Amino acid sequence: MTESFAALLDESLSTLDMQPGSIVSGVVLDVDNDWVTVHVGLKSEGVVSLDEFRNNEGEVSIVVGDEVEVALEAVEDGYGETRISREKARKISTWKMLEDALESGEFVTGKIHNRVKGGFAVEVEVVKAFLPGSLVDVRPLKEAPDIENTVQEFKVIKLDYKRNNVVLSRKAVLEKNNSAVKVELLKNLDEGQIVKGIVKNITDYGAFVDLGGLDGLLHITDISWSRVTNPGDVLSLGDEIDVKILSFDKEKLRVSLGLKQIQNDPWENVESNYAVGGVYEASVSNITDYGCFAQLEVGIEGLIHLSELDWTSKNIHPSKVVEMEQKIKVMILEIDHDKRRISLGLKQTKANPWTEFANKYGIGDKVDGHIKSITDFGIFVGLEGDIDGLIHLSDISEEDDPKEVLNQYKKGDKLDCIVFAVDAERERISLKLSE
Repeated sequence: MTESFAALLDESLSTLDMQPGSIVSGVVLDVDNDWVTVHVGLKSEGVVSLDEFRNNEGEVSIVVGDEVEVALEAVEDGYGETRISREKARKISTWKMLEDALESGEFVTGKIHNRVKGGFAVEVEVVKAFLPGSLVDVRPLKEAPDIENTVQEFKVIKLDYKRNNVVLSRKAVLEKNNSAVKVELLKNLDEGQIVKGIVKNITDYGAFVDLGGLDGLLHITDISWSRVTNPGDVLSLGDEIDVKILSFDKEKLRVSLGLKQIQNDPWENVESNYAVGGVYEASVSNITDYGCFAQLEVGIEGLIHLSELDWTSKNIHPSKVVEMEQKIKVMILEIDHDKRRISLGLKQTKANPWTEFANKYGIGDKVDGHIKSITDFGIFVGLEGDIDGLIHLSDISEEDDPKEVLNQYKKGDKLDCIVFAVDAERERISLKLSE
């Protein structure tokens, strides 16, 4: 006995998942200007808005006979219509794909749309996702790259279906891709090799240079033979430069670069260009609490210690004596080629007031001065040349109470004195009161 159509249809329906939200396959029966009619094996066809079949460019490529997946919203009961949705089917399918990608670590493709607070809005097929600014690139960027309206690969970081929350990372994709590129590039690198690169990032401690998919660190000390305090003063983002491979670690994928190393080392000719005791012109390149640095030429600078700045100003900050970039005359006191250090003197280029005093006055000569300070052991007297002489307490009075004797004097008083002893080398002058 031939089975009725109704019986056969009922049998087919029993094999389908008839729950709302189920994904079923159907065949396109008709396409007009507004609707697409789809047969999904039920007693009645379903119709879907033509807009649900448009791609990201707004185009419709569906034709009669195509097999499509749709989501069941309601199954007809013999009196109504079958309601289906292409959009819901695509959304369910996309979420399933995202869940699989999250579990497997596989990348997904999506289109970056507009900027939003904290990052970018991304569309993965028909699901909206979020790309945080911190996960846009492999390193922190002050300004996000120009990636709007571009199709990119992403790694799924977080999913929450109930909250419709999808978080993606472009950084993870770049890191994986870069790792493969880095490994390949490292195979062709040799220490001492000179390569071209592009400055991609500038920090306080140097610059990162892109060697073609592999970044190397150009440390601040390897930028120039001269002192560099700010790499941004020497380099700019996007600069194409030649650099030397100083070292590289294949396991850690780290490369150290040098820029100054492809230039002549000025220290090679130090001994022939400069002599201890010689006086040369220099420019103040740095000021510290313990002295200042002066540059003799590019790459050659020496330290003027605080004690070598001035004959008389011993306890003041170097900034009170010199200024940045000031042109000064210096004397070379010592050259240490192994340590690449030069000791300089500024006061040595000027007349020594202690020597001048010793040449002008002898023991027993009368000099006048003023009291600069009073201590428990005597009185310091300011003399010509801005130097001091000491009248020891024992040379003021041997009988009277020392405190009472010192109370007779005050800072600024003028005194007539006699030179008792002079030691120009030790910068000491002993005085007595004139009778």
